[in-house]
Amino acid sequence: MIRKGRSASAPKAQHDTGRPSDGQESRDAREGERGFGHSGRDVADAGADRFQRTSDARAARTASARTAATAESRRPVRSLKSRALAYLSRREYSRAELSRKLMPFVDDVDALEALLDALVREGWLSDARFAESVIHRRAARLGTTRIVSELRRHAVDDTLIEEVNAQLRETELTRARAVWEKKYGQLPTTPAERARQARFLAARGFSMGIIGKILKGIDEAWPEN
Repeated sequence: MIRKGRSASAPKAQHDTGRPSDGQESRDAREGERGFGHSGRDVADAGADRFQRTSDARAARTASARTAATAESRRPVRSLKSRALAYLSRREYSRAELSRKLMPFVDDVDALEALLDALVREGWLSDARFAESVIHRRAARLGTTRIVSELRRHAVDDTLIEEVNAQLRETELTRARAVWEKKYGQLPTTPAERARQARFLAARGFSMGIIGKILKGIDEAWPEN
């Protein structure tokens, strides 16, 4: 007698356990291996590209430096006179100052002195014009003492310095008064204020006699210390 129920030959239903089948795991593993292989090759390719770019940039810089060095070596050597004229084209120089500027470019001091003599003869170099340029640039702001000191630093001839000194003394009071009026314009009312104004004028190179005249508000002669 045949019992009622499921047939013995009927396949059993498979329960879904949430785990992939063996076949699916194999496929996933192969896909992962392929993906890892692509990623590794991409990283290697990127590194190679960066290395190549760095090498190319380094080679370009080296080539540029060599080109610049070659151009510099082919540039004609500048003569000593052309250097001197280049300096003199910008402003006036004293003989001593120009000598100091050119000294690093000479091996023979006698040759330099001969060049300076020639520049003086040809009218390119003049201590007198240098002194005039200093007066023009400084006289409106500085006193005689400061201007004469600058000329001495540049080894201007003593005779010329004496002439400049006498010339500046004639206008010292007028120039000092203009400087004082621009800075203060009012006579000091306390000893402290007087000392402050006196220090300012003295620092500008004006003599104590001139300073005394200005701070007392008088124009008559004031004995200089």
